[in-house]
Amino acid sequence: MYPFVRMPYQLWRHRNDAPLPPLGTHVSQHICWPWDLDFWMELNNGRTLTLYDLGRMPLAARTGLTPVLRRKRWAMSIVGASVRYRRRVRAFDRLVMKSRMLGWDDRFVYSEQSMWRSDGECSSHALFRSAVTGGRGIIPPHTVLAEMGHADLPSPPLPDWAQAWVAAEATRVWPPMPDV
Repeated sequence: MYPFVRMPYQLWRHRNDAPLPPLGTHVSQHICWPWDLDFWMELNNGRTLTLYDLGRMPLAARTGLTPVLRRKRWAMSIVGASVRYRRRVRAFDRLVMKSRMLGWDDRFVYSEQSMWRSDGECSSHALFRSAVTGGRGIIPPHTVLAEMGHADLPSPPLPDWAQAWVAAEATRVWPPMPDV
């Protein structure tokens, strides 16, 4: 189930935070609740992706993306993700989430997020590819940035590991084999 209470809380909690530049980092606090657990009594891998939404939405608000999406009637869609899980998260563990945009190309925006336990260990790290979409399909990131007031902002080079993922995704067959 989508966290319909937690999302408004995170947006409310960060409503007065200072604005961030497009490449700024949003830091938020979260708790792993019992309903976030799987049969092994640890944070469910699917729920991890949902919790990452709780960091991306306030990031979008703080960077000025949300008002642009509303004004232009655009949407933000996740079109790819790669997650590395490394440390268990148990019920009532407190987490610090860090969310930031890494860069963009002609079609997509790349962002990274990480969750850190209170003992300082990183529990997971995710790379997301997202697209802003409108009635006629994908809106180029340079158009979105111009609407946000950052028309001349160049994308920084993506880290090597992110570039490697983008390259690997380009070789992936789509649609997948029908017998799989």
